[in-house]
Amino acid sequence: MAATGRGSAAATAAQTSIAKPAGRVYLVGAGPGAPDLLTLRAARLLAEANVVLTDALVHPDTLSLATRAQIVFVGKRAGIPSPKQADINRMLVDAARRHACVVRLKGGDPMVFGRAQEEIEALQAAGVDCQVVPGVTAALAASAELRRPLTQRAKSRHFVMVTPKHADGSPENDWVRPIVDADAAAVYMGGAAVAEIAQRLLRAGRPGTTPVILARNVSLPDAAYTHATLADVAAGNVTADAPVLILIGETFGETFGGGA
Repeated sequence: MAATGRGSAAATAAQTSIAKPAGRVYLVGAGPGAPDLLTLRAARLLAEANVVLTDALVHPDTLSLATRAQIVFVGKRAGIPSPKQADINRMLVDAARRHACVVRLKGGDPMVFGRAQEEIEALQAAGVDCQVVPGVTAALAASAELRRPLTQRAKSRHFVMVTPKHADGSPENDWVRPIVDADAAAVYMGGAAVAEIAQRLLRAGRPGTTPVILARNVSLPDAAYTHATLADVAAGNVTADAPVLILIGETFGETFGGGA
């Protein structure tokens, strides 16, 4: 009986070792666009990766660092067919079962509007080891290029990052109040409805004179920054093609040593 028990335990251990993925998945921030804003850790992992599952809009020079990897495009773009999140989760688990180093490359920072939690939970449920490598999110890069601080003593002590995209069942305007209450705000993934966003903020009490900057291609050579007021944007006098980052607040009306 003892020998049988040992044999059963060995078989169970063998099955467990086969079922448990041997690889590790890294959720890596690609930054706002410019490849030289990658962290050293991100660059090292791209060079070591066997497979890279990448978002849309990641710079080609960033992807070129993955010299030994299979590149899989899984980015989501409005109006364009793309993998569903559940499919991406399964792809990550499958890749970890076949490869030692899997990189999930995300624009900006993985933990800022990157659906990282869904992927982390799926990997943990499958027994896959994962780590997160932060990146520079677009609001920080825009602030640096514009030389307009997101926080400023006595003027901007409360900064929020918001998206008007909401989960099913959440209040339609649950993103408006944080912007109205904050000294400064960055609105992600709102470029297609920039005038409507401004109109809602006006109705909620944000002054029409509030400075607004519409930022496109942040950190890249063709970066473009359009300066306006909230009233101008609400009236449709200022527009920008998506994707665009919307910066709102008095600090964005200041000039600090130049800037765009």
